[in-house]
Amino acid sequence: MEPVDTDVTGPKNHDGDAPSGGPAGAGPADAPTLGELLLAVEELWPESLAENWDEVGLVAGHPSAPVRRVMFAVDPTLEVIEEAVEWGAELLITHHPLLLKGVTSVAATTAKGRAVHRLIESGTALLTVHTNGDSAVGGVSDVLADALGLQDVAPLTVAANGLPEEGIGRVGDLADAMSLGDFAARVFGILPSVAGGVRVSGDKDGLVRRIAVCGGAGDSLLNEVRASNADVYVTADLRHHPASEAREAALNGRPYLVDVSHFASEWLWLPAAAAALGNVLTDQGHDVEIQVSATNSDPWDFILTPG
Repeated sequence: MEPVDTDVTGPKNHDGDAPSGGPAGAGPADAPTLGELLLAVEELWPESLAENWDEVGLVAGHPSAPVRRVMFAVDPTLEVIEEAVEWGAELLITHHPLLLKGVTSVAATTAKGRAVHRLIESGTALLTVHTNGDSAVGGVSDVLADALGLQDVAPLTVAANGLPEEGIGRVGDLADAMSLGDFAARVFGILPSVAGGVRVSGDKDGLVRRIAVCGGAGDSLLNEVRASNADVYVTADLRHHPASEAREAALNGRPYLVDVSHFASEWLWLPAAAAALGNVLTDQGHDVEIQVSATNSDPWDFILTPG
């Protein structure tokens, strides 16, 4: 009986530690096929939960191939793919799609073409769990809400094809009110270290308790955030005009805005996802090593600030 390895080493947070994912238990030494592993993934993150514009599922790989090692990552960049190949992963599961938009060629003269060639030539399958991973119970925003200590959590938008507790974004309450400044420091402390840090819009001393979150880009949910009566909204990629309009439309200054790194907000999900998949595979009698990528695929390298 060998333990399933859910090594969750990866980008460190601002306290110097990698968020923990925990062991996945023990199981017999039986490697599943890729097809069997896809069924386990579907159990956790059904493709029916994906938004209609999204492209999720298997990108490369043969369903009959055995899978002994799986790596989780946010982005299917060439650096991440090389990391997976060097570790010996037969499957790379990424949150972001490699081919979200249509292409007419995967020639190795382009970055995406090189990625496809490297995957196929190395025998590494690629699977995307994107908005289905956002929406599902225990998904990206659930993990973010849990890391922030939110209680009585509910979706900001309920999934059209899911359970009442599934959908994009989450809203919940802190156990006790705190200042926006202290809350922003809590957000900063749980996230992996990236160049962009955390940006905040609002009264630093204003008290907040009801919190809305959306891992990844979430400015399309600002109306739902206002309807939820949230004191503050934590998300990524807040653009100038939506953020400015949200401030203008705010009631008593709320919701305040906390803008974080897209990569960092979604990386938090990876250790939890690795542990969840490990548990399902163990229950099914499979032995698979699961590891989280250590590559920081945030696109920014440094930032200049006043003073």
